[in-house]
Amino acid sequence: MARIRLDGIRKVYGRHVAVERLDLDIADGELLVLLGPSGCGKTTTMNMVAGLTDPTAGSIAFDGADVTNQPPHHRNIAMVFQSSLLYPHLTARQNIAMSLKRSGLPRTAIAERITEVATVLDIGRLLDKMPSELSGGERQRVATAKAIVRQPAAFLLDEPLAALDAALRLILRSELVNLQKRLNTTMIFVTHDQTEAMTMGDRIAVMRDGTVQQIGSPDDIYNRPQTLFVAGFVGSPPMNFLEGETASRDGRIGFSAGPMRAMLPDAYLGAPELGRRVTVAIRPQHLRVQAYEAADALPGTVFAVEHLGKESVVIFDAPGQPAKLRAIVEPGFAARVGDRLHVVPDMTQAVLFDPITERAIPPR
Repeated sequence: MARIRLDGIRKVYGRHVAVERLDLDIADGELLVLLGPSGCGKTTTMNMVAGLTDPTAGSIAFDGADVTNQPPHHRNIAMVFQSSLLYPHLTARQNIAMSLKRSGLPRTAIAERITEVATVLDIGRLLDKMPSELSGGERQRVATAKAIVRQPAAFLLDEPLAALDAALRLILRSELVNLQKRLNTTMIFVTHDQTEAMTMGDRIAVMRDGTVQQIGSPDDIYNRPQTLFVAGFVGSPPMNFLEGETASRDGRIGFSAGPMRAMLPDAYLGAPELGRRVTVAIRPQHLRVQAYEAADALPGTVFAVEHLGKESVVIFDAPGQPAKLRAIVEPGFAARVGDRLHVVPDMTQAVLFDPITERAIPPR
């Protein structure tokens, strides 16, 4: 197993900064997810950990030993990519054995390793098949077997499920988590899919434009986002953003957005950012939809209704707001495009942000 530490890692291509001053400390046996949109630097970061890309600045250490300038084969890591990268002319068994070609192990030991990993991944029936005879999910299982048969100190997985259908992704992501916990091996998992990140990671590092916006447990990332980007990127449907003004009212903090007047939690009393414009972020499940006007309600026009079976999502155009609002309602909720309705946010669940810095305003 390995503890992996990145100190001040930076990667520049010409004038383009792909990764900027990145610090990460990945614990021995931890599953860390690098999450972010395309081009945010997550794959570049993992390639630097693997030794496939040299950092422009900074250092990388495995278990305290500096490996910044060491080639990949000296780092005792194994990688799994979006494409399974199997040799098409070799059987699954032969593909797995290729990972041990230079191990110096006798043939009997190699055969035992392959049998063991095939049992763990339930691919014994696939060992004598060619890659062309395997489904996408089966090829990824074989590729994973190629990685773990070497018994590496760390696994690096770059969007290994992205090319699979939704049902198969659901199965394989739980299998990967189960495998990682049984082997207790350090794993870095790169994805742009926030559902994968939330369901798999011990911790999640959310990246944007080459920097880590926030790192924490799935609960921290979801319930306590530290930037507007994290709040909008994590969660499905994403958080709603209400822009408005704050003011002190009878010893409390009032929030107004258009005709809506609401009170913010007392925990925000005394915050220096209050008394001016703020952005309130609130999850769709914390918006109540009603037909009648109220002082604490924001009027809106139904833009669309998404029926998801167990629930529905009503999407609103709200005057004066920067983006459409989404509210989760019961599946039988009756609403049509063009209906005039009102939404009431549960301010006890609100997270406040400074719209200039885009950083969260901490409660008292």
